Amino acid sequence: MIELLDVHKRFVENVVLDGVSLEVKDGETLALLGPSGVGKSVTLKMINGLLRPDAGDVIVDGLHVPQLGRKELATLRSRIGYVFQYGALFDSMSVAENIRLGITDETCYNDAKFCEDRVLECLRLVNLPPEVATKYPAELSGGMKKRVGIARAIAGQPKYLLYDEPTSGLDPVNADVIDGLIERLRDELGVTSVVVSHDVRGSFRVADRVALLWQAKIRAVGPPDEILASKDPAVLQFLERDLEMTLIQAESREGEGERGGETRGRNV
Repeated sequence: MIELLDVHKRFVENVVLDGVSLEVKDGETLALLGPSGVGKSVTLKMINGLLRPDAGDVIVDGLHVPQLGRKELATLRSRIGYVFQYGALFDSMSVAENIRLGITDETCYNDAKFCEDRVLECLRLVNLPPEVATKYPAELSGGMKKRVGIARAIAGQPKYLLYDEPTSGLDPVNADVIDGLIERLRDELGVTSVVVSHDVRGSFRVADRVALLWQAKIRAVGPPDEILASKDPAVLQFLERDLEMTLIQAESREGEGERGGETRGRNV
C-alpha cells in the first residue's frame, strides 16, 4: 500500500503540495488528475524517493520513504517500476539493452538466456513483436517508444507501477493502446498503479479511483462515476476544461486531415 500523510512541498515561493493525504490500496489503479504544474509528477517522485517532502510522510510497503538510507531506498525502488513521461530511452542502446536496464534480478548478470527471455516476455506484455528488441529508439514511433518505456518499467517484476503522463503526446488511437496496457498489466501482474495524467477520458477508463489535485490540495477522491457526479466547483472546472481541450485537439486533427487531403489532391 502507498500512503501520503499531510505532505507539504514547495520550491522557493511556489507551494506545490499543501497538506496532501492520499492512499493507494494494494492491487488498485489510482489516477492522479490535475492541470499541468500542480504537483502530480512531484507526488510520483516522492513515492519513489526521488524527492523528499518538506513536511509529512510517505509510506510504501510500510516503509517511511523519507527516512530510508541509500541502500534501503535502492531495495524499495527495485519493487517500483517508473514510466517516464517522454520514455527516457537511451538512443545509443537497442530496445533490448534499454529494457535490460530495468531488470533488478542478479541472475541476469550471469545468465544471458535468462535476461533475453525476460526482455522478450516484457515485449510480449506490451504487445510488441520479438524483432523490436534489436531496433533502436530512433527507429520507433512515439507509441512504440512509450511501450518500450513500460516494458523497461516491468522488467524488474515490480509490485508498484508509477506512470508519469503515459499518453502525453499520443494520438487517440495510440493513447487507447497505452490505456489498454495499463489495464492488462494490472490484471496479469497484479500491480498497484498510480497514473499521473491530465487526460480525463483515459484515466476514467483505467482507474479504480480518481484523485483530483487542484491548487496544491486534493479536492476530490473516489470512483470515476462519483467524480463525474461531483458538484465541487474545482472538479467541474477541470472537467469542463478537459472537454474543451479535447474538442480543440479534435478540430486541429480534422484541419490537418483536410490540409493533407488538399495537398495529396494537388500532387495527383
